[in-house]
Amino acid sequence: MNLTTEQRKIVESVVNVFETGKAAGDYGAVTILPDGPHGERQVTYGRSQVTEHGDDADDLSALVGRYVDARGRLATELGPYVVRVGDPDLCDDTNFLDLLRVAGDDPVMRVEQDRLFDRAYFQPAMAWCFTQGLERPLSALAVYDSWIHSGGVLGVIRRSFREVPPSRGGDERGWTTMYLRARRAWLLLHRNPVVRQTTYRMDFLISLAEMGDWSLEQRPFRCRGTVIL
Repeated sequence: MNLTTEQRKIVESVVNVFETGKAAGDYGAVTILPDGPHGERQVTYGRSQVTEHGDDADDLSALVGRYVDARGRLATELGPYVVRVGDPDLCDDTNFLDLLRVAGDDPVMRVEQDRLFDRAYFQPAMAWCFTQGLERPLSALAVYDSWIHSGGVLGVIRRSFREVPPSRGGDERGWTTMYLRARRAWLLLHRNPVVRQTTYRMDFLISLAEMGDWSLEQRPFRCRGTVIL
């Protein structure tokens, strides 16, 4: 997947809008959602909302730990919380939540978040596109959104439709369009009502496919009322 600088900005910015309502992302955004293990509440944080219960190497604990190691402005105050991330009580710890919000303005935290989202989400998503023979920027956006929102392109969704990707002789536009529609159906029927409310993400991406903007070329480029480019 060879995206231009502008195309990558659009891909990342659209997902940022989905997650925090801002094209550049909101590095200090703190949200409490009942989408942890077994429906537990958890803290989600930052530009594209890293979670408490993600991959151990790239979850909220890892992010805060890297911020502390990098001697961010609030490293001393956040240090004791590194080992506590994952504790349900943190959802009601106003000191912790306020520290996260303020840390979002620290350039050190912004650098650590950018590194995390690139390493744990963007690069794996683009590598997956490569293995499937996907080359169009809209396909990259669909896959990256899946990585951020669901942790990857889920097998249960892929098995729900017959279209195959280019790596297996299929048509890219056909596969991506069917995937978006299948993912929308999966989100709509999800057991978690919070997840069911996110079908707007697929509605926007499907609208791009239907208008034929596979290269993300429309200018100005808008997502949910926000101008990106």
